[in-house]
Amino acid sequence: MRLLTIHPGASSSTSDVADGLYYGLEQHGVELVRYRLDQRIERSHRWLNYNWRRTKKVNPAIERPTTADVFYQAGIGTLEMALRHQVDCVLVVSAMFLHPDVIIMLKRAGLRVTVLFTESPYDQDRELKVARLVDGCWTSERTSVSAFQAVNPRSAYLPHAWHPLRHLEGRAATAFDVPAHDVVFVGTGFPERITWLSSIDWTGIDLGLYGNWQHLGSRHPLRRFVREGVVDNVRAVALYHRAKIGLNLYRGGELEAQRAESLNPRAYELARCGVFTLSTYRAEVVDVFGDLMPTCSSPFEASVLLRRWLADEEGRTRIQRALPARVAESSWVHRSAHVIGDLQTLLGARAA
Repeated sequence: MRLLTIHPGASSSTSDVADGLYYGLEQHGVELVRYRLDQRIERSHRWLNYNWRRTKKVNPAIERPTTADVFYQAGIGTLEMALRHQVDCVLVVSAMFLHPDVIIMLKRAGLRVTVLFTESPYDQDRELKVARLVDGCWTSERTSVSAFQAVNPRSAYLPHAWHPLRHLEGRAATAFDVPAHDVVFVGTGFPERITWLSSIDWTGIDLGLYGNWQHLGSRHPLRRFVREGVVDNVRAVALYHRAKIGLNLYRGGELEAQRAESLNPRAYELARCGVFTLSTYRAEVVDVFGDLMPTCSSPFEASVLLRRWLADEEGRTRIQRALPARVAESSWVHRSAHVIGDLQTLLGARAA
């Protein structure tokens, strides 16, 4: 099987999902032709705006390129690449930054197009519009499957996973020069997360915040805990291993919290690395980990649990040793086998 894989277009967590999925597919012998949408978006933005500035000197009325123009220019090369390499199917991760016209033209060319959606339920309305255009799709949120199946019968649930080359149990943290924190969180500082973390009493606790925290003002009380900007998955793993507690905060306000049940990538990664984790509640946290991953539903509860477990090194060690087994069959190699099965069914139906 030969696939054209279209990168998510972002260089954050969705990129890590793509890396894991691609690795798993290749381990099963799938040939991948990779389309780096992130790099092409950057180049398209520079090229379109450069030509706009030049043309504006002689035609002041010319309109500036829009974000849609950039996405279209960046994505249209998928059509040429798919036809040149005669791929069996096109596999898109996220599709957040892929212009829908590109998908329509791929379909007109007779190509099968599938998408792994990663932003449900937060961006589900937009995802459902794309799902109507493609031949098949997966969502990483189990409560969203019925909504996707209503617009595309070939929709399924594909849980997140861990990367076999990156998320290793007992990996030596000394290979990376990273600090050892009491509590570490690697992620984006969404407003609701900032509000939540601000309500916790951090007195006497060494908190390390990493990622994009641009919404924090220079004088915000949490600013002193921001140690670095965005870190790659490899450095994040080193930070997890050196921390006493890995913090896992799910996105969204009250409505999203009520709707969502599935684990995020961070939950699988922390567990596979054998890192004691305190998590906000999701139904799948209990389903997969039972009492091995304590959950909290409020900042006050988090404050109590953080201090309780920071003082219990023996208890943390016991849980750390048990966590990897709970996700032993949740690697991207395992998940990719399901993707391949669904693709074979899709291609088989077309042949019939």
